[in-house]
Amino acid sequence: MCGIVGYIGKKEAQPILLDALKRLEYRGYDSAGLGIICNGEISICKQKGKIRELERVLKDTKHSPSFVGLSHTRWATHGIPNEINAHQHPDCT
Repeated sequence: MCGIVGYIGKKEAQPILLDALKRLEYRGYDSAGLGIICNGEISICKQKGKIRELERVLKDTKHSPSFVGLSHTRWATHGIPNEINAHQHPDCT
């Protein structure tokens, strides 16, 4: 089952969103993604596999602190589990 978590607040969003996704791991999923707003732009990182894979990629990503974001785990109901099908999707295409 998919899991979606959003955060708006005074603390940095990324660690809160990742922690929330870890709490949803028991539900099952095939990929995970995280979208945050940095300097007025949406920054999206997504990865197939476990949340630890998403964390590994995020460690190498440099961005300003963000206080707004959305994270998502995906249960493969449409399309194969890969990075393209992983959520977040920035548009409807």
